Amino acid sequence: MDRKIKKKKWTFNRVAMIAGGAALSALIIFQLGFSDKRPKLNIDPDKITFATVQQGGFTEFIPQTGTIQPKITRYLDAIEGGTIKRIVAESGAILKKGDIILELANLNRELSVLSQEASLNESINRVRQTRLQLSRNDLQQQQQLAQIDNMIAKLKPEYERQKYLYEKKLVAEKTYLDTKADYEYQLKIKEITYASYKVDSLSRVGQLKELDASEARMMTSLKGVGRILDNLIIRAPIDGQLSTPQLAVGQAVTAGQRLGQVDVVGEYKVRCPIDELYLPRIITGLGATFTFAGKEYKLKIKYIYPAIANGRFQVDMDFDGEQPLGIRRGQSVRLRIALGNSSQQVLLPKGAFFNNTGGNWVFVLLPGENKAVKRQIKLGRQNTENFEVLSGLEPGEKVIISSYSNFGDNEVLEW
Repeated sequence: MDRKIKKKKWTFNRVAMIAGGAALSALIIFQLGFSDKRPKLNIDPDKITFATVQQGGFTEFIPQTGTIQPKITRYLDAIEGGTIKRIVAESGAILKKGDIILELANLNRELSVLSQEASLNESINRVRQTRLQLSRNDLQQQQQLAQIDNMIAKLKPEYERQKYLYEKKLVAEKTYLDTKADYEYQLKIKEITYASYKVDSLSRVGQLKELDASEARMMTSLKGVGRILDNLIIRAPIDGQLSTPQLAVGQAVTAGQRLGQVDVVGEYKVRCPIDELYLPRIITGLGATFTFAGKEYKLKIKYIYPAIANGRFQVDMDFDGEQPLGIRRGQSVRLRIALGNSSQQVLLPKGAFFNNTGGNWVFVLLPGENKAVKRQIKLGRQNTENFEVLSGLEPGEKVIISSYSNFGDNEVLEW
């Protein structure tokens, strides 16, 4: 007897279809409600540059170009004009202080000096003659006083004797009175002569002081006139190396013309022009560094020139410690001038991304994923190597720092 076979309601195929449909529905619901809808872009990671955010010392500095110059320089300026008579030392020579470099000839100046010397010598002789005359007058007055004293010494005993005899009625009255008159006359003459001598002596002392001062001034002038011709000889003011332009015998030289310079050998400084915008922040003592022959050297600002020309001012820097070997005057070096002391900050290396974002956002790599997402950040100061991160990034995070120009408006990058 045939038996009716009852069909199964939950077959494998049916269960599989229902499960598949449910999974598909769940996927659709998830995609609609929970999936990342931000615009994405697939990129080639080999064509981008990554950098790691770090905690480190930040120093704000500016790049500038300086010039190596001798630390000590003395310029050779012609005090007197003339023509070059003889060249003793050529450019590049190593000199000692006082060595002759060149000699000038100036006939008019030489004649003028001879005339001034003659005039001064004549004036000095007149002063000396006046002093001699004053001395003679003094001696003459002393001689007069001596003669008067001699007459008084002779008349006084005679007067006293005549007086005694007159009182005894032993001599005529006229004889006594004549002797008395002569004696009193000599006393009066002495009084007058001594008063005159005293006044003349006081005047003579003042005159002699004036004559001495006048002679001293003329002697100083005479020495100065004599040194005028010494100015026609150009000598090395210090020990060092001579640098001069092209000079030739017979060449005319004007007063004040610069004929070269002498530099101390082996001691250098760096002179650097800086934009006037940084003037309020540049002070003496600020440090700077530069690299020469693969080694870094330190400098310190020693002097700030107050004058501003073409929107720039200049500073002189001395080496702080070791001085590089092999540098030459006039050589250019690339400097990094610090604008303050170093401080610990969160640092992001500089890159082309800043041109696209202005430092307002970056792409940050997600840990363990081949994905980078857009994130808002805030940057502060910068130097030639790093940005100071004020917010939005933590040390250890990786950031894309190459150009974002090909990323468009996408917010997620994948690879």
